[in-house]
Amino acid sequence: MLGLIGKKVGMTSIFDVDGKIIPCTVVEAGPCVVTQVKTAEKDGYSAVQLSFDEKREKSTTSALKGHFEKAKTTPKRKVVELRDYEGTEQLGDNITVEVFAEGDFVDVIGTSKGKGFQGVVKRHGFAGVGGQTHGQHNRARHPGSLGASSWPSRVMKGMRMAGRMGGEQVKIQNLQVVKIYAEKNLILIKGAIPGAKGSYVIVEK
Repeated sequence: MLGLIGKKVGMTSIFDVDGKIIPCTVVEAGPCVVTQVKTAEKDGYSAVQLSFDEKREKSTTSALKGHFEKAKTTPKRKVVELRDYEGTEQLGDNITVEVFAEGDFVDVIGTSKGKGFQGVVKRHGFAGVGGQTHGQHNRARHPGSLGASSWPSRVMKGMRMAGRMGGEQVKIQNLQVVKIYAEKNLILIKGAIPGAKGSYVIVEK
């Protein structure tokens, strides 16, 4: 597996050779600094720790300062560990968007937009309880009956109800890399990816 940490910049669209318009998400990916290399012999598994996005030294704890100094780099905001990394990078190396090529298919991991506390219609796609007849008052978007009768006399676990929506880790697979601007550290990925503008994502293949 190869991967990078990036930041969602926004969306745009480009035309392919046939003149067809392709909606794309723009991701600023890397350069990422290798801040730790784990091996099966020493740590029990192989992994590479990548860091991304400059952070003020004033806002960094002493422990993290020492961690970044080992890699001879400045403090970073985002640190991610990628298991079974296929590259040969060593401590302190920079990884850029050049690990990807136009036409590659990648997986993107991000945190979905938080939507707060939502009802069952928005959260689970319920249709509500119908029209305003039969004594119906102010209940059009309510879930309806929740529990059973004398048994089990409670609401079963896993029942789809109102609650917090969004703000979860989401992985979108098999998205195509349409364009790479190596000098600007930008990747154009076909389609939409999870997260709000400016949020961190992990792009891997």
